[in-house]
Amino acid sequence: MLSKQTREVNQSNSIAKRITPIFLVFAWLILASITEHTPVQFIYSILYSSLGIIGAIFANLSGAGGGVVFIPVFNYLGFTDGQSLSTSFTIQCFGMTAGAIVWSRFYYQNFRADNNWQVFLPIILLTALMSVLGLWTAYSGVVNAPSSLSNIFSVFSVLLGLALLLQLFLVKQSDNNRAQLSVLDYTLLVFVGYFGGLITAWLSVGVGELLVFFLIIRGFHITMAIAAAVVVTAITVWSASIEHLWLNSQTVWQVAMFAGPGAIVGGMLAQTLAAKISTARLKLLLALWILFMGLA
Repeated sequence: MLSKQTREVNQSNSIAKRITPIFLVFAWLILASITEHTPVQFIYSILYSSLGIIGAIFANLSGAGGGVVFIPVFNYLGFTDGQSLSTSFTIQCFGMTAGAIVWSRFYYQNFRADNNWQVFLPIILLTALMSVLGLWTAYSGVVNAPSSLSNIFSVFSVLLGLALLLQLFLVKQSDNNRAQLSVLDYTLLVFVGYFGGLITAWLSVGVGELLVFFLIIRGFHITMAIAAAVVVTAITVWSASIEHLWLNSQTVWQVAMFAGPGAIVGGMLAQTLAAKISTARLKLLLALWILFMGLA
């Protein structure tokens, strides 16, 4: 039986989780009413906010970065490569951080003693360290992007879409009951983190997708894999903020100022939706969307 104090704490946390998105929506409405002076501008602010919500929900439910949604939209809007990357990273600083906090609390409150989650923190620490190293290897000019953003994103999107479809098959075929990291796992995580960081620097997506795919192939718990990927992605995009918000900022703030708060809402809602909606169905939808955009 739960103590009265524990029940009260759980009830307070539940109320806070319901109130916070509502508060953010009201804050958005105030911001939009102050800054958007015409109906057309107001409609665009709604669309940008919706983009942030949708991108963050997909990102935090699948472990894939929100860039898989943002980059094709920004390309359609005619952004330059620099504007697309900076704006995508800026929005993800909001959404992935919110998702990382929610998933970390989910782990802390429910799975600290779960055998399947004992590798959660070691995976995050090693992969995030290598991801940041890979990211800044790219930013330092030591390794340059092999092609333009649109070309690399197209190839990566096709591969990612196929990988997500394969994930669905692998999850059905596997018990996902591995609970310990082997020497081989540690070694491979070094490469997953480093090359994932490189790809993330070029596309604003990469390390989270590679990490989830790797962990599923190796037989680890699927929910733990997604949570770890979200936290690693959050750390990676924040390490990139120095480049995209200070050294070489090309962020389109007209978009980011609305999509960012929307991404916070999406990041907070994702873990709740994961308990109510089939993750497999959402992954299938995301995989087909990514595959279509890559081919298009």
